[in-house]
Amino acid sequence: MTYTLYGMAGSLYTARARSYMRVNAVPFTEVKAGSEEFTGTIVPQIRRWIIPVVETPDGAIIQDGADIIDHLDGAGFSKHPIYPDDPHVLAVAHLFELFGSHGLLRAAMHYRWNFDDVNLPFLRDTFRDVLPTGLPEEAEEAAFLHASGRMRKAAQLFGVNPDTYALVEESYQQFLALMERHLRTHPFILGGHPTIADYGLIGAMYAHLGRDPAPLHLMQTTAPSVFRWVERMNMAETFVDARVANAGDALFAGADLPGTLTAIMEFIAEDYLGEISAHVEHTNAWLGEHGEIETGSPTNNKSMKSGIGLAPFNWRGASIATVVIPYRFWLLQRLQDAVERQSASDQAAINTLFDKHGLAPMLSLRTARRIERKDNQEVWGAAV
Repeated sequence: MTYTLYGMAGSLYTARARSYMRVNAVPFTEVKAGSEEFTGTIVPQIRRWIIPVVETPDGAIIQDGADIIDHLDGAGFSKHPIYPDDPHVLAVAHLFELFGSHGLLRAAMHYRWNFDDVNLPFLRDTFRDVLPTGLPEEAEEAAFLHASGRMRKAAQLFGVNPDTYALVEESYQQFLALMERHLRTHPFILGGHPTIADYGLIGAMYAHLGRDPAPLHLMQTTAPSVFRWVERMNMAETFVDARVANAGDALFAGADLPGTLTAIMEFIAEDYLGEISAHVEHTNAWLGEHGEIETGSPTNNKSMKSGIGLAPFNWRGASIATVVIPYRFWLLQRLQDAVERQSASDQAAINTLFDKHGLAPMLSLRTARRIERKDNQEVWGAAV
């Protein structure tokens, strides 16, 4: 009954799936993505090199953190509901899932790749997870330089360059301070137990920002409550903190959310809404020029190799352009679909809540074609 997780210790998206598996005591073995088992057996089945991947005890292959978590949730592993029952809080959970998975990429990539004097020895060791076992030292160094070079280029595609370094640090440190205020009195993002909001955030907040030496030091010294949350999100034990012991397991309910939480929502509106809006606009223009794309055809994965290009927008007073990743639209659809399943009165209340905190466009932004997932990859759906 043991699952196999193929991934990397330093991988943002592996961290998301691993966190769920650890917190919910899923029996699993983790195998590095550089293994012959992964490259020789798993990659041919999913037709691309991408992590994380889980192999179930009956041999099924599942790629993508959200799909992995949903599969395990459906199998009954969740100790507590990961999708809140309250319609308002469910919408907020999906908002954090989207932002955590992609809105923190600039910070994650900057703090990993632009602090070589502190990070580099650790990263050299961590990247052995994606290298073939048994490489000679010289070949291992060459492979690391190749892999890390690709990631440094990816950082630039996410908007990280010398002109934005200070802005990235300003943005992340503001976010970290808001998270610290919230987590000093609440054990998890939406109250007393982890939800899809926490599993969305933990990828960047653990794999890059809570594990690499430079940002780890920043987190431990300026946001200790955030660091303690990162620890809680990587253990199966139920840990009771005296400061939040009265919270119990309950989640927040209704539109009257704690001010510490709505402050983070307003940060997301300020920091990420412009980017996702620009990506939707750019994609709709691109789709208008490519009417030949067939329903069900791949979107060219969620990586920096996306064929859609770069979308320009204004971020913190700077004009930047970032790579358009169709997978983000699938996560955005999860938010919108969750809202549309609610009653008319609840939908109106959610719209009011999001509008109050500057997030109303998140509920209406749509690409001209949906993104679907089929056979472990993203494909273009029908026109909406």
